[in-house]
This record gives sequence, structure tokens and C-alpha cells, in this order.
Amino acid sequence: MSNYIVFLTLSAATYAIFGLGLNLQWGYTGLVNFGHVAFMTVGAYTTVLLSLQGVPLWIAAPIGGILAAFLGLLIGLTTLRLREDYLGIVTIGVSELVRITIQSDKFTPITGGVGGIQRYELPLNFAPAVPNYFTKLGFIGLFAAVMGLASWRLWVWGRQNTNKMWQAVLGIVSFFIIYICGAIDLYNYDDRAGLMLLTVTTLAVIYLGLEQLISSPWGRVLKAIREDEEVPKALGKNVFWYKLQALMLGGGIAGIAGSFYAWQITSLYPSNFEPLLTFNAWTIVSLGGAGNNVGVILGAVVFWAYDTVTRLDWIKSLPFSSDQVGAFRIMIIGLILMVIMLWRPQGLLGNKDELTLGK
Repeated sequence: MSNYIVFLTLSAATYAIFGLGLNLQWGYTGLVNFGHVAFMTVGAYTTVLLSLQGVPLWIAAPIGGILAAFLGLLIGLTTLRLREDYLGIVTIGVSELVRITIQSDKFTPITGGVGGIQRYELPLNFAPAVPNYFTKLGFIGLFAAVMGLASWRLWVWGRQNTNKMWQAVLGIVSFFIIYICGAIDLYNYDDRAGLMLLTVTTLAVIYLGLEQLISSPWGRVLKAIREDEEVPKALGKNVFWYKLQALMLGGGIAGIAGSFYAWQITSLYPSNFEPLLTFNAWTIVSLGGAGNNVGVILGAVVFWAYDTVTRLDWIKSLPFSSDQVGAFRIMIIGLILMVIMLWRPQGLLGNKDELTLGK
């Protein structure tokens, strides 16, 4: 049971990082990006290819994020002056171009083509040895600090929204269960537990950094651009430059998510980066609430809770083939999304008064 909780925590944290990048672009700035997976692809392949050349992972992963941000720069310089619908179309094309380039015969000697890349280095992998007792205690203490920070932020949010205090308490209880299961796996160490610790710690750092940026004057300009970019233009703000910064930073965050995604799946193939991942990110942001970083994390948790429930034995009893079961699961998440858009267009934690989506 604890192993499965660790897997779900790792998956939800990776997708939460991925979703936070999209939330910065769309939720806060209003940039329609339907090719978000392109940034994840660049981050994943850069990290893995550099690690195979002997570059330490703690250097390779940030470089992957930087190159993903550079892709955002290239996209932004050529498309940000387009209308929103054209921007969305171009980003879809870029994501497919990146994937097709990776699997093309010309780049197969580098990227592995459709055959992919296997047996690359993973972080916090001590095999065949195991970390000593004090290292394990340090990992467990760090995990306790991250879970404690998350619980405290939920408690503060519950105090500020008294009608939602029960949701905060439920979240805190969930964090406690995750901590217990994670601490057990960290003590009986395996590399997946170490990766989970690294992922949730990175998620916490990215979340806190984004919260500081969004509450700064820079973040307020992004919100003004989202609502009506003519207003910040009239105040002398370089709207194009702010949009470019948001696209690059969101892309860099998605690139970091790509590193963790590559480490989680342990084998890298172009088919791992299809447009469905972008759809999943949009689902997560829409579920939790665009323009709300806590909501994005909640959306990732809800998304993976749904994914888990629809993989249990009950769904196998339905009169569908395996392919039909997969289509059925996607159909249900689409219906859930439609209901939420009708019931709460701002998402579970979004502020309807703040978003043009709900007006």
C-alpha cells in the first residue's frame, strides 16, 4: 500500500509542476498554449542525454529547464503578436514538430528514435548499496518539513476561507497519510521513494517562488495583461516583453517537470510525449482553478485520484475491450470537466470575479 501511495504522490507532484508552468502562461497571463508538452519533451531529453555524457543530474536538469525556456523564447519572438487562437495553433504545431524531430531517422543516433533511450542514470539511486541510517533520517526529516509546509499553507487558506475549512482539514489528513507511507518507504529505501522526495521538494520550491512572483508588481502586470492588455499598455508597460517572460518561465518549469517525468518512467520514447499530456495539463489547471497555484496542485491530486479509481478491477467488468476501456476513461474525464465548467467555471479553488473566463 505504501508503495502505491508513493507512486501516486510522485505522479501527482510531477504533473503539478507541469501544470504550474501552464498556469503561469494561461491562468495568470492569458496565453493559450496547446503545445505545452513540447517544453516537457525538451527538458526530458536534454536531462537524459546530458546525463549519458557524464553530466551530473543536478546540472543536467536545470540545463533542460533552460533549453525549454529558450524554446519558449523562440516561440514567443515569432508568435506572441498573433491573436490567441493563432498562438494556440502554432504551439500545437511546435509540439508535434519537436516530437517528430526526435523520432526522425536523422536524429536517431542522438535521441534513439522510436527505439527510445533506456538505462540512464536516476537521482538518489544508491543501488546496489542503500543509504545509511542517518541519511535515511535526513530524508524523512526533509519530507516532514515539506509536508508540514503544505499542511500549514492549507491551514492558512482554510482560515481565510472559513466555509472551506473542512477541505483544508481533509487535505491535511491526506498529507499526513502520504507522509506516513512516504516515511516508511524512505526508511525501507528504494529509489522511487527518493525520487518522490526530490519531486515534492522541487514542487514546494517552485510553488513558493511562483507565489512570490505573482504577488509582486511583475505578477500584477501579468494579471492586468490577462484581463485587458490595453490597460498596461496605456500605463507604459511593455506587454510583449512580459508575455515573453511568462512564456519562457512557464516553459522552463515544464522542462523541469520533463526531467522528473523521464526519471519516473525510466525509459524514454517519443510516444511518451503525445498531445494527450498537454490535454492532461489543461485538465489539471481547469479542475483546480486557473490563476491559483494551490488549485493546480489540488487539480493534479484530483486528476490522479480519478486515474487510480478508473484503473481498479471494477472497470474491467464493463463490456468493453481494452481499447474501449481507455477511450471510456478519457470520455469520463471529459464529462467531469464539462460539468465543472458549468458548475464552477473558475475551477475548484479559482476566483470567478478575477477571471474573464467566468464573466
